Amino acid sequence: MTSRPADSRLYIDGVWRPSASGKVGDVEEKATGARIGGYALGDHRDVEQAVVAARAAQPGWAGLAAPERAAYLKKMADYLRAHYEELVTLSMRETGGVRAKGEDEVSTGIRQLDISAVQATENAGEILPPYKAGKLSLSRVVPLGVIGLITPWNYPLNLAMRAVAPGLAFGNTIVLKPAELSPIIGGQVLAEAADHAGLPPGVFNVVTGDGPEAGWPLATHPGLDLVDFTGSRSVGLAIAAAAAPSLRPIRVELGGDNAFLVLDDADVELAASHAMIASLEFQGQTCISSSRHIVVRDVAEAYVAAVTQRVEALRVGDPMSGEVELGPLISTAQRDRVHREIVEPSVAMGAELVTGGTYEGLFYRPTVLTGVTPEMPAFTEEIFGPVIPITVVDDEEEAVALTNGYPMLMNSVFTADLMRGMRVAERLRAGEVHVNDAHARHGAENQMPGFTRRQWIGVQRTPLALPAWTADPAGRA
Repeated sequence: MTSRPADSRLYIDGVWRPSASGKVGDVEEKATGARIGGYALGDHRDVEQAVVAARAAQPGWAGLAAPERAAYLKKMADYLRAHYEELVTLSMRETGGVRAKGEDEVSTGIRQLDISAVQATENAGEILPPYKAGKLSLSRVVPLGVIGLITPWNYPLNLAMRAVAPGLAFGNTIVLKPAELSPIIGGQVLAEAADHAGLPPGVFNVVTGDGPEAGWPLATHPGLDLVDFTGSRSVGLAIAAAAAPSLRPIRVELGGDNAFLVLDDADVELAASHAMIASLEFQGQTCISSSRHIVVRDVAEAYVAAVTQRVEALRVGDPMSGEVELGPLISTAQRDRVHREIVEPSVAMGAELVTGGTYEGLFYRPTVLTGVTPEMPAFTEEIFGPVIPITVVDDEEEAVALTNGYPMLMNSVFTADLMRGMRVAERLRAGEVHVNDAHARHGAENQMPGFTRRQWIGVQRTPLALPAWTADPAGRA
């Protein structure tokens, strides 16, 4: 990958080409600001060519036998494996994540290809119970068609791959628009893998560019059979509104104001250790990060002390140094949002800044706020930064009532009583709830049903109590 064919070019219909505008943007290393590559600034003209190519290629791709499509996916996985170390480093430099985050991202992307390659050859449908004697009912899996995929900057490779791999495996063709803050690891690399694997022209296309010029034309293109979007709630709502008049199918994963509940009988040290992952993994810049810590008063003082001890021991700096737990935020705009729209207004409204709340460049110190109330932005907003806002409640009932009422993706409940934890989890209006655990990924790569003509609703509630970021004697997580 030392000489990269994708640098500053689009991948459309099996060909590397400049954008119609001829314009190129810079990709910077988040920790240093150094230029690490370029990306073509595509627009509606490039999107049109890509969708037309994908539409033309789709029948032939779907017509291949499942083992043939699976073989292409295996070649893509082999390409990524061969460049594993380079990709981990690229993820660290382009997103600002530490090595563990880069390894997780690349490994999960490869694993998704492996899983989808197997799924494509395992099952083409089901034999259903007949509605009447003497009848035979068959359910057959068929592709949706052409998928328009718009992905975020935080986990760009594996959040793209969770749609790319199953989408291709089951006969769909794809046009991908990666986030402009991470277009290399989130788009160009995937195009290189597809090109190396020899995918037929038009099966997989990558159009890089900014949201208004490339993302929106793709999201609203009438030639798509599905729009798959991961990102902010505001953009997701706009995409849904645009799709409504034509009833175009969409698949969205949007942000959530996720909650982290600590009940009165919780193991405070265990909860505090998991809080480091729940709120601070990748500087808190994930849609599953906990933005609200709702703690019952009986254990609040001990919880604040345990969390503060761990937070103050964390090192912030350049991930490439190998000596830090937290890297930089993704951009100046994101840093300013966290500080000026979340932390400062909440403190002005009465929250106490226990630790953190300062920054140098994009490096934001992990922050603990106490005295957070439901009126403050630290409670009502998805933070997307390294902030732990703590709200104290009197009992379990108040904790549950205060948790519900906001969009949530993944919550956690900590209690010594597993059955109590399960009962509380059942009352929380979130897609996924963990008891005595945080950010566990249970079957996250098994995305096949979302890219076939079946409906899939996944609710995973798994009781686990695995140690995570347990503090050493010096207090460092």
